[in-house]
Parts: sequence; C-alpha cells; structure tokens
Amino acid sequence: MNVPETFFPVSEELVLFGLSCLLGAFMGVVYDVFRTARILLPHNKWLVMIEDIVFSCIFALCLLSFSSAAARGELRFCYAAGSLIGFVLYLLTLGNIVCALMRKISFMLRALLKAVTAPVWGAYIFLRKKFTGKFVGNSKKSVNYIK
Repeated sequence: MNVPETFFPVSEELVLFGLSCLLGAFMGVVYDVFRTARILLPHNKWLVMIEDIVFSCIFALCLLSFSSAAARGELRFCYAAGSLIGFVLYLLTLGNIVCALMRKISFMLRALLKAVTAPVWGAYIFLRKKFTGKFVGNSKKSVNYIK
C-alpha cells in the first residue's frame, strides 16, 4: 500500500516559510499600488475603507492560493506569520522609499500641471469676472421688469 507523506521535513518547512515571506513582500508591492492611488487622488474615509477591504481579500486569496499550491493545501499559522513578516519588512524598508518617491513625483506632476494650465485658468478667471457683472446686472434688470 502506498501511503502519502503526511508531514513536511524541516528543510521544506523553512523553504515554505521563506516563500511565504516573499509572498508578504509581494503583497507589500500590491499595497503600494493602493497607497500610490491615495497619494495621487485624495480619498475620503469610505473609499479608504473599501480599498482596505479589497486589499485584505486579495491578501487572503493569495495566502490561500499559496497554501493550496505550495503546501499541499495545508494552511498553517507559520505561513500567515511569514507573509505578515515579509509585508511589514517590505513596508518598513522599500515601501517607505517607494512612498516617498511617489510623493515627490506626485508633487512634481501637480506643479507641472499647474504651470501648464495657469494661462488657461487665468483667462477663465478674467472672463468670469468680466461677464459675471454683466449677467448679474441683466438678470436683476429682468427680475425688476417682471415685478
């Protein structure tokens, strides 16, 4: 009778733990996508909450996929802990650098956009000031005429 192996050797457990740490670092990159979206487009608290729920679901699906593909379907605490350790290590090291870089790029893009649209915006403000007085005056005359 051929009995399947029911346990992992220590070396394979260590490899799986290291892979789960790499999974956590990859999830840090995914989280940076959400952080970049928050930097470029400011969000209110409801959108942030929805993004966090979506990220948590993605993290859970990746951890479940990892355990079913690499660990014979056995979801163990050490895999979740390893992915959490990899995630935190990424955020504290490369994540901070990426976030700071994205903030600088966002600031430069906003400054460039402001410089490019400044003449159009100035013309809009000038025309609005010119025509607002005339339209308000005409509307008041027509209202007085109706009364």
